[in-house]
Amino acid sequence: MVVIRLARKGAKKNPFYHIVAADSRYSRDGRYIEQLGYFNPTARGSETRLELNQERIDHWVKQGAQPTDRINNLIKEHKKGARPSAIPMAEYKQVQMEVSAKATAKSAAAAASDNDADDVSDAA
Repeated sequence: MVVIRLARKGAKKNPFYHIVAADSRYSRDGRYIEQLGYFNPTARGSETRLELNQERIDHWVKQGAQPTDRINNLIKEHKKGARPSAIPMAEYKQVQMEVSAKATAKSAAAAASDNDADDVSDAA
């Protein structure tokens, strides 16, 4: 039976996967029939995370190849478009500080307007 699955490449603690059509009897990283794309789960910045040859994947599925669950999820993700990359922590903290500064300024302005209203009522 032909399956579409991930074949692990890359280095220790730095995975990189080829998406391949292979006979189910072959080892995970061994022989394969055709390479259909690649998946880089640790992609950063402008690196491409997922590349698929959708035309060839459709061809193999029509021939009876069974994609694994993970490959099905990657195909769906590829059809939706690349998901937005994560915001770096430094940018996230900066945005959080700006939001809290705005909230503090807003509450200070509200407190000042309450004090002005109290001063006017005391004078009357």
